[in-house]
Amino acid sequence: MIEVGEKSLLSQIEFHQEAGSLLFNDVRYMLIRPETLAALQKLIEKELGPRSVDLICESGFTGGRLSTEKYRERFHLSSEEVLHYMLEMGTQIGWGKFVLERFEPEVKRISVRVSHSPFAAAYGLSSKPVCHFIRGVLGGISTGIFGDERKVEEIHCAAQGRPFCLFDTKS
Repeated sequence: MIEVGEKSLLSQIEFHQEAGSLLFNDVRYMLIRPETLAALQKLIEKELGPRSVDLICESGFTGGRLSTEKYRERFHLSSEEVLHYMLEMGTQIGWGKFVLERFEPEVKRISVRVSHSPFAAAYGLSSKPVCHFIRGVLGGISTGIFGDERKVEEIHCAAQGRPFCLFDTKS
């Protein structure tokens, strides 16, 4: 559980009625159904073909990098601490159960298993991995930790009938 003091992330989200906004540590978040994002993803794939995967991944990358940098600085976390923080945050905001499989800073490698991905569940069966938002966020986290641009590959996906999604960094 993410703890800053004695509180979990969910207990620290602030709702601002007048603005209609949810904030966590002065960063705005929003709730959205996974089916909405899956529908958007399928429309983008239909319209743009293979290029769509990169665009979806890149949008996740931005959020992962910005959050990693902000929370590392705000809480004075080491590379490993900010990684655990971000993975726990992913779990707590409903993106599935994130588990760190491997952290090898000397070779800039991170491997993460995600069970119950809402992206895979909402997308449905697929012959290829579909969790591009998660892949992008993990790339942004890796970049925020290691300081140079890191890409992440989704090795396999629950949408392919696997029990979980598996992600690994690549340079």
